[in-house]
Amino acid sequence: ARYGEPMLKKVRQLIESVNDTLKGQLDLEQHGGRTFDGVAVRVAQRLLAMTAAIWHNNKTGAPVTRSLIAYDH
Repeated sequence: ARYGEPMLKKVRQLIESVNDTLKGQLDLEQHGGRTFDGVAVRVAQRLLAMTAAIWHNNKTGAPVTRSLIAYDH
């Protein structure tokens, strides 16, 4: 085992989890932006929507705060 390896595994797991959420729940691979600015705006609005949903779930006492199923119409 290398120095710091356990910590790096935890960080990598966190990064993989965030990437999976961004790709899966927020459909960031199909963003539809044609320019860098367009992509940035679409990514930002999806991240803000996810943040608002987590905040709302937390305030209303939802059992799972990261779930967007209730908002998926």
